[in-house]
Amino acid sequence: MVNKYELTQIIEDIAPLESAEPWDLSGWIIETPRLATTKVMLCLTITDDILCQAEACGCDMIISHHPLFTVPLKFNRGIDIYCAHTNLDKAACGTTETLIKQLGLGVNRGIEHDFLRFCDLNMPFAELLERLKPFSKNIRYTNPQSIANVTRAAFCGGSGADFWHDAYAAGADVLVTGDLKFHTALDSEIAIIDIGHFESEVPVLSELTRLLNNKVQIIKAEEKSPFIQINS
Repeated sequence: MVNKYELTQIIEDIAPLESAEPWDLSGWIIETPRLATTKVMLCLTITDDILCQAEACGCDMIISHHPLFTVPLKFNRGIDIYCAHTNLDKAACGTTETLIKQLGLGVNRGIEHDFLRFCDLNMPFAELLERLKPFSKNIRYTNPQSIANVTRAAFCGGSGADFWHDAYAAGADVLVTGDLKFHTALDSEIAIIDIGHFESEVPVLSELTRLLNNKVQIIKAEEKSPFIQINS
């Protein structure tokens, strides 16, 4: 049993709420009067199914990545709900950097951008694709310049395809992200690898587990991408 505010402080120490975007709703979504928590469920997105899982597992708190911009009445079940969204995206051990770490790559700290992280590489484009395959079964990409070798890659967990201009300006020849749209794919002057929104963000749950599991029992929710792949 631990004070729930001790847990949220651990998150905010690495991902301060004031660093979240102005439109974001990071922080407390549902805050019950209860101070202590015994079991926490981690998830990317809060759904009715996630709440049912939390109840079935005896969790009295949920920590999610995505916020709820409206809270249905049926979600008020006496379970605390807290989220870390764009503040966690920007954090040094947050959404994007956790993905890079799990790829075994290093971040170039000399290039500043709230959401993008950059890796200086000397790697065949095909090898980068191979490294990403374990993270996603739904990889798609553009390569307008037909680059064979990657010298600098930009990464952005979630929906970062529109940052291709910033990636290009920083010397990247490829951007790894999710949610690539048709016209962005047409317009981009650099390669974009879309590994999926869910797939690019789910690694951060392992980092949150590492941060919190010595304080409280952690259970990862069973969740998956809503998209279904048709195998050829």
